[in-house]
Amino acid sequence: MIRVLLADDQSLVRAGFRALLDAQPDIEVAGEAADGEEALRKVRELRPDVVLMDIRMPALDGLAATRRITGDSTLGEVKVVMLTTFELDEYVFEAIRSGASGFLVKDTEPEELLRAVRAVVEGDALLSPGVTRRLIAEFAARSKEPAAVDALAELTEREREVMALVGIGLSNEEIARRLVVSPLTAKTHVSRTMVKLGARDRAQLVVLAYESGLVRPGWLG
Repeated sequence: MIRVLLADDQSLVRAGFRALLDAQPDIEVAGEAADGEEALRKVRELRPDVVLMDIRMPALDGLAATRRITGDSTLGEVKVVMLTTFELDEYVFEAIRSGASGFLVKDTEPEELLRAVRAVVEGDALLSPGVTRRLIAEFAARSKEPAAVDALAELTEREREVMALVGIGLSNEEIARRLVVSPLTAKTHVSRTMVKLGARDRAQLVVLAYESGLVRPGWLG
């Protein structure tokens, strides 16, 4: 059973998400929070698998709350999916860099929300359709000189190739087609790369790909 914490200052939004999630046989809502401070307390108390975290909340915003969650080693198994009203929210870039495993707009289709919850539990990153490449483009625009990432030396040539493809926004299926391998093989390479680099999820691989210089601005495809 996947346990979810809902963190949003709008009770109507929480009620809608709760109705959808509780209707699933493999998902349950473990609790709710109306601001970032309450979300932190509930996360520590309830240890949910996934937090659906609104970016804009009173007391402590979702971005700051996410930083505290992902920066706490005792909460390493908790995944955060950020929620906002607008796809081009100015905080999306910082949210992913802060350790969020995904990003969704609040009016996303119910099936997409359910897929997001299940995907992040499996270690995948989830972004609303159309957001991934814009996010990467934003990262490229802001990127500075590549920093040395010693852990890259531990990667095989194929793992570095796969990481670069993740960095330009390709899914496992797209990577499989590009490399002429099965989707399962592509997923295995991605998983091994994450383990070697100590990445929480796919989103952090994108960050590391740019920060290490493995992917450079202008490589979007």
